[in-house]
Amino acid sequence: MSTSDDVREFLISRRAQLTPEQAGLPAGYGQRRVPGLRREEVAILAGVSVDYYTKLERGKIRNASQSVLDAIADALQLNDVERAHLHDVARATGRPAAERPAPPSTVRPSLTRMLESMTVPAIVYNRHQDLVAANVLGRAMFCQHFEAERPNLARYVFLDSRAQTFFDDWELACSLTAAMLRFEAGRNPLDAALTELVGELSTRSPQFRNHWAQRDVHEHRTGEKTFHHPQVGTLVATYDVLELPGEPDLSITTYTAEASSATTEKFTLLASWAAGAASPDAGASRRAEPSVRRAPAD
Repeated sequence: MSTSDDVREFLISRRAQLTPEQAGLPAGYGQRRVPGLRREEVAILAGVSVDYYTKLERGKIRNASQSVLDAIADALQLNDVERAHLHDVARATGRPAAERPAPPSTVRPSLTRMLESMTVPAIVYNRHQDLVAANVLGRAMFCQHFEAERPNLARYVFLDSRAQTFFDDWELACSLTAAMLRFEAGRNPLDAALTELVGELSTRSPQFRNHWAQRDVHEHRTGEKTFHHPQVGTLVATYDVLELPGEPDLSITTYTAEASSATTEKFTLLASWAAGAASPDAGASRRAEPSVRRAPAD
């Protein structure tokens, strides 16, 4: 998926976001034809010639050294994820790359046991954002996601209308999800399934097309999110993404809250609802009304 066009559009998008003042340069004179920095200004900050930087921005970046790429990243004030993406797309441009095996769609039994031992919601997803496993609380928290035949975080965000109310800030969820897929595309340019997913979302979701065109990249690590769960109400949880040595294509995300918080109390309600939904009387569909009271309206 990464080509010379990816390099050009990424660099153009990054310099468009940086003003001369932010870069420590004089604003100059005359009307600026482009937002942000000009090519010559990036070249000055990176310590390379304008001609050389222009060639790099046009995608002729194959032979650029790590030090040159780092100088450009410094000039554009890239964060560590953007810097890694620049190196990824530079390596992929004009060079054959080995196609990686498909990511796992299941987890090993020991990982399943570890998930079930956790007392907080936990989910496992692969580099395509397929949900491949969860503990009982995780499945209950993301119950709408798991209704799909092939549960996938990105498809839910962009293609399921319920996502707009499930996420407190749906637009931010859209932005970050598209940026995570963009980052993964830079790391795995020959991933046919990822290309297919991006194509599907581009075809079916105007929001995805919008955010994909921004060329932003993101890697989930930790933070706070607010969800509006259909059964227990508002959950304000801290998420932490855990990488798995030996399973580079899988990540575990856990959701926690302060012990005395309303969210922790609602996690208890969520566990009771999950147990009620999974009982024999709930039916095979697991869509019966929970056997616990609903949380008060927020």
